[in-house]
Amino acid sequence: MAIPSSLGIVIRLNVAIIKSSKDTRYGLDSIVTHDGAKLPCWALSDLSSFKQKFGVDAYEQLDVIGIDEAQFFDDLYDFCREAADHDGKTVIVAGLDGNYLRKRFGSVLDIIPLADSITKLTARCEICGKNALFTLRKTQDTQVELIGGVDVYMPVCRQHYVNGQVAVETARHVVESNKVECGSHT
Repeated sequence: MAIPSSLGIVIRLNVAIIKSSKDTRYGLDSIVTHDGAKLPCWALSDLSSFKQKFGVDAYEQLDVIGIDEAQFFDDLYDFCREAADHDGKTVIVAGLDGNYLRKRFGSVLDIIPLADSITKLTARCEICGKNALFTLRKTQDTQVELIGGVDVYMPVCRQHYVNGQVAVETARHVVESNKVECGSHT
């Protein structure tokens, strides 16, 4: 991958991108941005297998390892520590630090002490346009890991997250009440 520097010099780096094999939305061979840009990647169920699958010699030549959907890797901390501290790799991690209930998600928060720098990105609230710090789930599914896009999740600000959670809980209560009422009439 060629990266232009601020001096106009092009720096060539050997880069590999890894994503969780759980994310099959756009196929397993690439990561895809919400606007459709694609980059080839390695889809893995765990990070510890990467060096062997990539090839030890090829791994040694890598400068940068990118990890997407990092919240799905149980071995994130150990892999990042090993790759950065012992193997001298630059590791760039993208992932969610919290789930739709605003609770820690995976081990993304655990790698913060390992990081040289942290950039917390935000989207725009789909309702008011303010910074969206949270994700509102639009479905009634309650499992923690539910992979989806705009069909399932909506970026929202604090106010609309709180208001949305109230609306979601009210709707869930109404649905459950209707199930009980319908079940008692049969």
